[in-house]
Amino acid sequence: MFAKIKSLGLFGMDAYVVDVEADISSGLPSFDIVGLPDAAVKESRDRVRAAIKNCGYKFPIGRITINLAPADVKKEGSVYDLPIMIAILSASEQLSTDVDDSVFIGEVSLDGNIRKVNGIIAMAIKARGEGIKNFFLPADNANEGSYVDNINIFGVENIKDLFAHLKGEKRLCVTERQSFSRTEADDKVDFSDVRGQVVAKKALEVAAAGGHNILLIGPPGSGKSMLAKRFPTILPEMTFEESMESTKIHSIAGVIDKDNPMVITRPFRSPHHTISATALAGGGTVPSPGEISLAHNGVLFMDELPEFHRDVMEVMRQPLEDGKITISRVAGTLTYPCSISLVAAMNPCPCGFFGHPTRSCTCSQKLVHKYLNKVSGPLLDRLDLHIEVPPVDYESLSSEIKEESSATIRARVNKARQIQNERYKGTGITCNARLTPSMLKKYCVMTDEASTLLKASFEALSISARAYDRLLKVARTIADLEGRENIETHHIAEAIQFRSLDRKYWGE
Repeated sequence: MFAKIKSLGLFGMDAYVVDVEADISSGLPSFDIVGLPDAAVKESRDRVRAAIKNCGYKFPIGRITINLAPADVKKEGSVYDLPIMIAILSASEQLSTDVDDSVFIGEVSLDGNIRKVNGIIAMAIKARGEGIKNFFLPADNANEGSYVDNINIFGVENIKDLFAHLKGEKRLCVTERQSFSRTEADDKVDFSDVRGQVVAKKALEVAAAGGHNILLIGPPGSGKSMLAKRFPTILPEMTFEESMESTKIHSIAGVIDKDNPMVITRPFRSPHHTISATALAGGGTVPSPGEISLAHNGVLFMDELPEFHRDVMEVMRQPLEDGKITISRVAGTLTYPCSISLVAAMNPCPCGFFGHPTRSCTCSQKLVHKYLNKVSGPLLDRLDLHIEVPPVDYESLSSEIKEESSATIRARVNKARQIQNERYKGTGITCNARLTPSMLKKYCVMTDEASTLLKASFEALSISARAYDRLLKVARTIADLEGRENIETHHIAEAIQFRSLDRKYWGE
């Protein structure tokens, strides 16, 4: 007796169809699962056996072989419990129904309830692409799957409800399709809370408008973390495509809310400095997304940057350049997107008061030098803006003058982004920070005076080729904020000012 049920598997960002084949033949009782299953898949034998008995069905006596095809791809997780159970009952002729146009996924509990799994968005998109009409999945995943159109999503609470539907006794309802909608920003976090710090606010506005990376340096209590946590509130709203891509990553990693599964606000990830390089970049036997990919289309905030392990900081180099990260393991090579805005914050020395206007630093020159050099030159070169965040004076803190709100700043950022969207239409570029070197000459046109200033600065400050490119991109963003077509002298001057701190702190 033979039966075949369609299911789905995940490999990186993409799903693939898995044929769950069941064969029951005479012989000594056994239950084997083949097709490169991992430990969680092999344990399906015990879960499925108990669930079949507890749901009032008879577990067949004989030689049971389950094949998960394609057999040369590693199968992970508990998602195959449900299709394995249906295949066994179909092969033993306890369940007779036509399910050729349906796929099934879900973890089965011992009492027959269906538990949620990860990666539903990617699976639903694949199922739709394969022309599959019906997708049966755990009820806790139904809201997530319903964002994909042109496929019937059935949320299943337990086995009995599913079998009643398949037999035509009691139909399950198709989950109502969810529409993409945005929510208002959290008014508890707003730039109007930040007193003073005019230069830092302007730099963050430039970073948001152009998608640039930024480093904030200042003593303890100057507001670096406060500024960074408010940075997402001035970023442009997510498009539907960005939201779907971010939701896919969060779904694969299993970090979404079942009631509100869609990622509709820019991700903000703030890993602790004890994080490992694997947790940041992603990894595992079959590599899963790390923090840098979970921050895709959003912000990765690295507070106390020098306290991160050296290998953790260095793993950031290539992703910051390419906007994607490739992880190679024995099971395969996977690429995850990580188009992020990196916001890093640090003190200028271990005690935090090196260069402070009123407090003296207790660190030796050697200790300061050692502390600063924990941040390597190549990583520093990839940070477009280096901003000093000085201590806030009493007058600024006690002032009654109302500061600019996030909404006001975001309006200017959106206007600059609209200019960039029009300029780069059809190129695949979304913001100035993503410009390739070959596009700089075409899109970063300078006046003669601006070109002269940049040349003088290049020679005087020993600017690297990478820093030259990034200066141009930042200047292009400043010009966009002012609505100027060409880059002018003061745009170059401001861009240079925004990355001169490496000379102050790392120069000698």
